[in-house]
Amino acid sequence: MDWTAKAFSERGALAQLWMSSRPCVDLPPEKFRRSWVFHAAVKPFYELAPKHYWEPAFYALTPIWTRWVRSQPLPECNVVQAIMGLGTEIFNRAEQMGALKVLDCPTSHPTTFYGFWQRECDIWCPGEKIPIPRWMFARMNRELERADLIIVQSKFCRESMLLNGIPEHKLIVNPMGVNTTVFKPRQTVPIKPRFICVGAIRLLKGHQYLFRAFQIVKQTLPNAELICAGRYKRDFRLERPKWEHTFTNCYLNHIQLAELMRSCSAFVFPSQQEGVGRAQVEAMACGLPVIGTHPGGTTTLVDDGVEGFVVNGRDPQEIATAMIKLATDRELNKQMGEAAYRRAAITNTWQDYGDRLLAEYEHRLAHQR
Repeated sequence: MDWTAKAFSERGALAQLWMSSRPCVDLPPEKFRRSWVFHAAVKPFYELAPKHYWEPAFYALTPIWTRWVRSQPLPECNVVQAIMGLGTEIFNRAEQMGALKVLDCPTSHPTTFYGFWQRECDIWCPGEKIPIPRWMFARMNRELERADLIIVQSKFCRESMLLNGIPEHKLIVNPMGVNTTVFKPRQTVPIKPRFICVGAIRLLKGHQYLFRAFQIVKQTLPNAELICAGRYKRDFRLERPKWEHTFTNCYLNHIQLAELMRSCSAFVFPSQQEGVGRAQVEAMACGLPVIGTHPGGTTTLVDDGVEGFVVNGRDPQEIATAMIKLATDRELNKQMGEAAYRRAAITNTWQDYGDRLLAEYEHRLAHQR
């Protein structure tokens, strides 16, 4: 939301940004309002508690955020935009003033999201339940019904909304932008096969299939390296002992991540359900071909065989075949990487992302009058 706010601010269109954390972009002080009380409540769980406590704590403490939202004076505006699950209170106030209600959905429809994730838990960690409580899914469903406009990041997410009865006229597909001052294209294709996957190591991201695929890759390319940038999550605890020492695990800031990406052969992302995945767009901006899935949002920015390969994310052999192809055909890798950069970066900065939204808001507001 902070990059979106920055893009709106550059066009003089930002009333205010409300967050509990500090934004990673510069905004005029009067345009930012911070929920210190919610920040103080969740910080100990994020900083000090074991990581698997973080998500349950966040949802348990959400009422602190909602009470804070209700207490804040609302600036003059004709559009309110909220993240799915956190829009109820601001939508109540938007309806009183006749503002356009916009819901930003980082995932697929809640019913699809829940089902896909729970399926992987049932298979790979029997008895595990996803950490998002059912009351939050109920909020998400109600907010989707109330929203005037719903932002989704991928073709798959749009399909999931339509499948679950959301009217087509409420939907807009707007994939994430990218910070092109940090994520710049690589200069050459590395000689050593090196693959990178970015995101929490969890069942929903498909690491259980990625690690099996890499096991196949190593049989053909013994010197290949797999890097996973992200922390382990609780639902991966049964799989973790099998794979922990078969890849390189790290956690990096954006500058370090961009540098690492530029040294890689390809970005591999067998996600089982996603918006688009911010790191997927960032990897493309670094000139990396993508190996990804339709449910993972890849098909929104990648045509199979052009900017990378679209694979069945639950088929390790298919993933491995694509990895081997990009590692052994350097000319193809170069061509796909250049195509990925053109698709994801040249007209897809965060300002481009925000401008697409503002154009849509202006269109919608004009038809409301």
